[in-house]
Amino acid sequence: MTKFLQIGKIVNTHGVRGELKIIPLTDDAKRFDKLKWAYISQDISENMERYNVEKVRYHKNFVYLKFKEISSLDQGEKFKNSYIIIDRKDAVTLPKDSFFICDLVGMDVFEESGQALGKLKEVIKTGSNDVYIVKNQNGSEILIPALKSVVKDVSIEDNKMVVNLPEGLIDDEI
Repeated sequence: MTKFLQIGKIVNTHGVRGELKIIPLTDDAKRFDKLKWAYISQDISENMERYNVEKVRYHKNFVYLKFKEISSLDQGEKFKNSYIIIDRKDAVTLPKDSFFICDLVGMDVFEESGQALGKLKEVIKTGSNDVYIVKNQNGSEILIPALKSVVKDVSIEDNKMVVNLPEGLIDDEI
């Protein structure tokens, strides 16, 4: 389990006072309202710098954050393409049977019969339900719908997912 979570990506600045334009990387963008501080960094590391939130606002699909330590356009510019990162302990509480994507990626995926399908490489957000991309050792990809009828068990502790694939989802080898 990762110690930190990326909750937004800085795509630009806004105005001359250093406000940052952010694409939220969370299902609930309003979670930024509870943010008192965050790290800003290109990647997750132990020596990230902490910034205090001064103001949060929303427009269309973007979150605009103003940090106390960033007061000019020039200061804000250097953070383009960086991430807003929080400590896992400060993350929102997820509903039952919900998981952080970063905890699922890299997970070993098995059929109920015990057959290994591969590793979960990516999660696609489609709107109606997520789709898991699982890559097997041959490099082939399987697209698995993230439905309760398909995903039977997820164990973060064991880094393991068990699925019941719908008929015809995988081409049978001849």
